[in-house]
Amino acid sequence: MSQRPNPLPRLYCWRTNLVHIPVLAVITAVCGSVSLLVSFFDKSGRAQQRIARLWARGVVWGAGCRITVRGAENLHKCPVAVYASNHTSYMDTPVVFAALPFQFRILAKKELWPIAFIGWYLDRSGQIPINTANPRATLSSLGVGVKALRSGMPLFVFPEGARTTTGNLQSFLSGAAYLAIRAQVPLVPIALSGVYDLLPIHTRHLYPGELTVTVGEPIQTAGMTVRQTDELTEKLRTAIGELHGQPVPVESERVVSLA
Repeated sequence: MSQRPNPLPRLYCWRTNLVHIPVLAVITAVCGSVSLLVSFFDKSGRAQQRIARLWARGVVWGAGCRITVRGAENLHKCPVAVYASNHTSYMDTPVVFAALPFQFRILAKKELWPIAFIGWYLDRSGQIPINTANPRATLSSLGVGVKALRSGMPLFVFPEGARTTTGNLQSFLSGAAYLAIRAQVPLVPIALSGVYDLLPIHTRHLYPGELTVTVGEPIQTAGMTVRQTDELTEKLRTAIGELHGQPVPVESERVVSLA
């Protein structure tokens, strides 16, 4: 996928307004409504997950893109794990749902819950809201995540906590590493490429192209303690940077620790 031009040609702006947005709105409304209805009968969440994956594939298609998954074999090496990727765009979530072939739960910012259809799905399907501005609420949410992992449910986390403004990796919050260590499950690094150029932060017009999901080798946490959370967080950040083909400089600001 070529780098997004700036300014974006008017053809892409008009195509987004007249084609992509109406198609994505219809797909989201239909799948969100069906998922809401199904949630009253399916307590396991499996049917909702399948609907979410159908929605995600529809959104990727409706955005004029296709996804290539590299290292897909690493998705099947662990029955339960914490999966973590860089956060580049609002389109990251459908890309992740389209790429991961199993049921999982996500830790997402609580601000998404009031959004129609998306918030309904998040609430009814058992996703976990997290308030990064409140340390006590964050720890409570992480406790829910640990219980989910111990019950056999994989989790997905965006450890940056917010979308990047440049396309480059930001500092990582330590929640993903904390969850993996507390539950003693592997931490699987994932790098998303092309999604930033598709829809960067503070934009609303799409630049369609090839999207790539690269899955790395699981990072084992057996025997680690929460005192090693920051160490594991930096290991995760380095792994995602290498998968993404980005150098990962040592930053002056410390990783935010929840231990």
